[in-house]
Amino acid sequence: MRHWIRRNQRTTFLIASGLSTAGSFAGLTAKGWILMDQTSNPLLLALHFGALAMPSLLASGSAGVLTDRVGCERVLIRSQWGLVAGAALGAVAIPWLTGAAQVTLLLLSTLVVGLASSFELTARNKYCALLVDEPAQLAPYLTSFSVVFNVGKLVGPPIGGLLLALTGPATALTIDAASYLLPIATVLWLLQPDLSAERRSGSGTDSSLASAWRGCGASLRHVVVFTGLACLAIFFHPGLAPLIAAQVLGPSPQALGWFTSVLAAGSISGGLLLQRRSQWLSQRPSLLLGGCVLITSLAQLGMALTAPTPFRLGMTFLIGAGTAGLLAGSNLILQVGAPLVLRGRMAGLGQIAFLGGGGFSGLIAAGLCLRLGLPATFALMGSVGLALGLMELTSRWGLRLNPVDSDQLDAA
Repeated sequence: MRHWIRRNQRTTFLIASGLSTAGSFAGLTAKGWILMDQTSNPLLLALHFGALAMPSLLASGSAGVLTDRVGCERVLIRSQWGLVAGAALGAVAIPWLTGAAQVTLLLLSTLVVGLASSFELTARNKYCALLVDEPAQLAPYLTSFSVVFNVGKLVGPPIGGLLLALTGPATALTIDAASYLLPIATVLWLLQPDLSAERRSGSGTDSSLASAWRGCGASLRHVVVFTGLACLAIFFHPGLAPLIAAQVLGPSPQALGWFTSVLAAGSISGGLLLQRRSQWLSQRPSLLLGGCVLITSLAQLGMALTAPTPFRLGMTFLIGAGTAGLLAGSNLILQVGAPLVLRGRMAGLGQIAFLGGGGFSGLIAAGLCLRLGLPATFALMGSVGLALGLMELTSRWGLRLNPVDSDQLDAA
């Protein structure tokens, strides 16, 4: 059995990561509903998502530098233990505390998970390159993680909502904590990556984040900047999901689960499309990223309309597809387009762009909701995203990224 697992180690790693993701989203759904039920405050919901996303602004750069210096496997294992510790804080908050103290510990739990995730995602991206047999396999394998991640998003929230309804929030949060143990066991005992293929940066100024920023080339720098700006406009829905779900479907935890599942179904569709054309799309960054931003922005404008529930769920599906394409596409371009020695730091820069941008986006959207209401927030931020997407498509339509030399963007 172990011999078969090692021969199919890429699939094994995908399965372990998918099960962990499902448990994680069950726990996040439980936390979001608890906060919504106790406070009914959209700003606190945005703060909850911000606690998950915002640590990337502080930690992702250091995570990338550390990954390139000491090796991705070491960073991956230690970050996964950090995820277990953070999730366990949320699990003990329910039986031990009540009121403001419980809310505080839930937010602290999410903050620790967000901090550990910054290191885990950075290391995992580079680790994937050590599991493939040849460079041409890397692009579809990286996009497979997007599909698996979104499958976990699809099944995790209904599980979380069901567990909330049947057994209470403590069970959902305990499953979240336990789910992180499977990837640890997989990496420690089952996988045999080609560690000799890993290129480390060593120490000194050449191993810094600034060195990677200068060395990656103008094209990849543009991808990072555009991703960050786009996420400011279109990536607020994770933080406000309980509020949006309450207005679209109703206030129950099951409604939140089904709403986030529609988002995940769209994300899976976007991820599958990206996976099938990963090599072709990775060479056309403006088409890929600009198109995804355009789709998401139009769907946000649709959410601003007074329309039946099926129409809004359709727009939710498109938001999921568009944001999945943007985030997975940005990560794909940065990994395939960068030399191996820079990939840890490029993953860190990518996290700063889309998680940091998303964290700020949630806070901005929450403030607008308090002043203008949810439909006006969708309309305003969708309009900003639409302008960004159109500018990217019209100004850089014919440009191509050469993955062999990431410093070059060639006209088609």
